[in-house]
Amino acid sequence: MGKDELRQLLDDVKNNKVEVGEALNILKDLPYEDLGFAMLDHHRALRKGFPEVVFCQGKTVDQVARIFDALCGGRRSILGTRATKEAFEAVQGVYPDAVYHELSRTIVVHRGEPPVKKGNILLMSAGTADIPVAEEAAVTAEIMGNHVERAYDVGVAGIHRLLDKLDLIRWADVIIVVAGMEGALASVVGGLADQPIIAVPTSVGYGASFNGLAALLCMLNSCATGVSVVNIDNGFGAAAMANAITRMIEQKVGAALMEVEESNSPSGTGLRDIKRANV
Repeated sequence: MGKDELRQLLDDVKNNKVEVGEALNILKDLPYEDLGFAMLDHHRALRKGFPEVVFCQGKTVDQVARIFDALCGGRRSILGTRATKEAFEAVQGVYPDAVYHELSRTIVVHRGEPPVKKGNILLMSAGTADIPVAEEAAVTAEIMGNHVERAYDVGVAGIHRLLDKLDLIRWADVIIVVAGMEGALASVVGGLADQPIIAVPTSVGYGASFNGLAALLCMLNSCATGVSVVNIDNGFGAAAMANAITRMIEQKVGAALMEVEESNSPSGTGLRDIKRANV
């Protein structure tokens, strides 16, 4: 349950639109629900701003479908990662409007109003072979409520392709750089941009790349400032971190605007009340 859902429920109880007993029944699964094989964290949207994400790899198709069925109540949009086509078909049997992104291997079930876009995230990949990981990050960032732009196949082997993307680089609040082989793209972008860079090494490469270890070590040893690194092929983790940054920016900007409005208000009392309500 997200903040908007909980606020609406409390307003409905206050306005006698929902009985207290009915509200208690709705809240009975907070903070978690025991399915026997999984403990679903229904409280995560309140803490983190987005519901629990389903990591589908290693789960049976029936388990994936049952988890989606339990999570998709109310107005929550749910994301599943590392999903097979068979897992998607099982979810689609429960939610016919479910969408499968084959390249990124993600399942999305949209519920409620689309989130208000809060941040600009640029996805960059060194090569075409890195795009599946980049797309996992892109789909994740989008469903979490961000503007997402893509600049793919701009690796250092043809660096002029990267320099053509300087306007996009300047547009972004956060940049996610996805690269395999030697992983050099993250350092180059880090030398061009003043925004936070989240580097994602991929397992793409010949034998000495050691399934992404070479790119991981290269990114960890970057001399460019402002570059952080997530695990190999972890597009989701990069997007979740980028979303945390844009969410923090949104909150800080919102608080600053509230301060300005409050200072221009004759009494300021009402605005302070609004601010407290949004904490």
